Amino acid sequence: MTVFAPDSLELNRKLPLWYQVSQSLRASILGRAPGAPLRLPTEERLAEHYGVSVLTMRQALKELETEGLISRHRRRGTFIEPEARRSRPVRLLGSVDTIVAQQSGDRTTLLRHGSVPVPAELAEHFPGLPETTAYRRLRHDPESGEPTNWAENFIHPEVAARIDPADLERGWPMTKVLRDGVGVRISRITDTVEARLAQPETAKLLQVPLLSPILHYTGVTYDADGRVVDVVLIHYRGDRFSFSVTVEAR
Repeated sequence: MTVFAPDSLELNRKLPLWYQVSQSLRASILGRAPGAPLRLPTEERLAEHYGVSVLTMRQALKELETEGLISRHRRRGTFIEPEARRSRPVRLLGSVDTIVAQQSGDRTTLLRHGSVPVPAELAEHFPGLPETTAYRRLRHDPESGEPTNWAENFIHPEVAARIDPADLERGWPMTKVLRDGVGVRISRITDTVEARLAQPETAKLLQVPLLSPILHYTGVTYDADGRVVDVVLIHYRGDRFSFSVTVEAR
């Protein structure tokens, strides 16, 4: 019988090995392709794959069994639960209209907004400005109510002065607010996605274990004059999202 092939993992000796293995295998399971085998390799094979002891591997599998992602059957083996959710892709699409469509759908809570000093890592985008207006939002799955990502937008003060927070409270994506609510002529949006570990604030907001994998997205929005009007930092749950991009030949 064909068995499931988990992703590889480079271990960090400063963190518990069982935890790293369980999180890596968890991400592989939730991000598996449609039609992937449900049977996992034996404990011994998995231990060899990850470079850990069988005891460590057994502890990692016990964690996933407790979560309901796998089931273990004596003499039959270990199997992925068929209903374990696959990840939802973060798609970087090619127009403002499609980006608005991609961002819509989740239930949104506006946590807070107001003037803040320009973060040092974003200073290049807001030259000469001591402050921006920050909007912090938490998004939930509309069906389960589960938190899926949280975002912090840093908006140019001149633009922020024309934003109606009610638009965000009723679930409008910031791109739609800027374009349709404020009237910004958006020329382009640049995107960066990288893997990170959930820090305390993100772990609390997204209800995930500390140091679990997340996707960190940075989006920079430019107006028709080439000025940066918005920089957004979004933290996606690693068990609910994957990164997908399509390149078409012309």
